[in-house]
Amino acid sequence: MATLKTASIWLLGALLGSAVANASAQSLGNLAQYPPTPAQLTITTSNEGYPVIEPSVIELDSGNYYRLTISCPDVKGDLSGWRVEMPQLLNNSHLRLVAVGDMEIHLQGLSFNAIECDEIGSASVSFVPIKPGSYPLYVGNVPLSLGRPMGEAGVQTRGKYLISEVKVR
Repeated sequence: MATLKTASIWLLGALLGSAVANASAQSLGNLAQYPPTPAQLTITTSNEGYPVIEPSVIELDSGNYYRLTISCPDVKGDLSGWRVEMPQLLNNSHLRLVAVGDMEIHLQGLSFNAIECDEIGSASVSFVPIKPGSYPLYVGNVPLSLGRPMGEAGVQTRGKYLISEVKVR
């Protein structure tokens, strides 16, 4: 009988602890409250052919809704463009929308691998970063320009690239 009582008390404590943990993890409302806060990332090409990004570090707050616009104003063609990857940030965010020009892709938490700037223009990603941390932001050559398969993910070490960061508070 004492064992059953002890087990019941333990189970009740575990359930209450779980309820408290879940309550603190719940959102405080609509995580994608319109309008999103604008954030800008501009990628240009240095005289030596390396990517230059402005700002060098992006700082965001967890739980806030952002629209990150990635602009590539000086790309000269498919093989001189830049590939942008941020998989760790995307895996720790709730994605809502990807827009290229006037085309919008509405997402519900799905992910994608990269954005390739192979023409002058911009693309936007609307998302809510969920988990605080420091996430790498890779900008490098389009894989095809290095003789690699189109769409290949990961750092193209034979090419010209930089790794910056997105800080989520």
